[in-house]
Amino acid sequence: MIQDKTQPADNGQPFSRVATPYWIIWQAPAGRADKRSPALLRFLARASLIFLIALSWTAVVGADSVPQRSITIIIDDVGNNYALGARAVNLPGPVTFAVLPHSPYGQKLAELAFNRGKEIMLHMPMDNDQGRPLGPGGLTAQQTQATFSNYLEQAIAWVPHIQGINNHMGSSLTQSSRHMQWVMSSLKRYPLYFVDSRTSADSVAESVAVRNAIPTLRRDVFLDHDPDPQAINIQFKRLLKLAYENGNAVAIGHPYPSTLGYLETVLPKLDALGIKVVTPSGMLELRNERPVITAEMPSPSVAANPDSRRCELAQELHITRVTCG
Repeated sequence: MIQDKTQPADNGQPFSRVATPYWIIWQAPAGRADKRSPALLRFLARASLIFLIALSWTAVVGADSVPQRSITIIIDDVGNNYALGARAVNLPGPVTFAVLPHSPYGQKLAELAFNRGKEIMLHMPMDNDQGRPLGPGGLTAQQTQATFSNYLEQAIAWVPHIQGINNHMGSSLTQSSRHMQWVMSSLKRYPLYFVDSRTSADSVAESVAVRNAIPTLRRDVFLDHDPDPQAINIQFKRLLKLAYENGNAVAIGHPYPSTLGYLETVLPKLDALGIKVVTPSGMLELRNERPVITAEMPSPSVAANPDSRRCELAQELHITRVTCG
């Protein structure tokens, strides 16, 4: 779980202003058993949750009175658990997946997501200020620039079909202008964007990316710092509120069962609320921050093995891609 140091605790009650449906508060009279079947009780509980979510959203965003807004949802930490990763890939709509390099199922899940029309990112491990292990190929402040850049290049080559990267942890490293410059210097070689996960309020990653003309976004909301469904609902309402206030917003979540269950329920309802889910590439397109590529460039895999394949750039739907044959 990622500690979000940029958001104050939300102590509000998710459904405090919404009347509770009768099937939640009904209790059998004293001395009488509740004869409703467990299956019916589960159905009623799920139906009540959907009802409460819908009413609370309407109160927060007033969907009928405003034009459509856009949100980006990135699922981090993909690659360590195949079952949860595959369930995440099956989420409806253009949800984006950030894959951990050198993870047991990262390449397989990236291919699965790509074949389902999803956008893929590299979820690059970076030094954190809590001393948590980074896993293989992580970037640290102790590395030389050559080692640092080599690890990043290998990770870019390892995850197939990526269009951008974001930081995994990184609360320490993203505060270093020097090391973020090393990251952006490598990204200049590819048509890749950067998303600052904002695991630290003192991150300079976004500003260094902008200075290097790297298309960049920043995370606005962590959906599941607390994976309790009601806490996720509070954060999702924050996401929608920001989208309505600013026109768009970016959220990061994880392949937790509670997060996936919540998104499976709510994503199909967003269009009726005036909310459109877009990929990071789509968000950059809306903000007119697409990269401008003026010359043929090597793909990540070719950078690791320059003589292996011939690559050409193709422009598809305003998204610059490298294709290799």
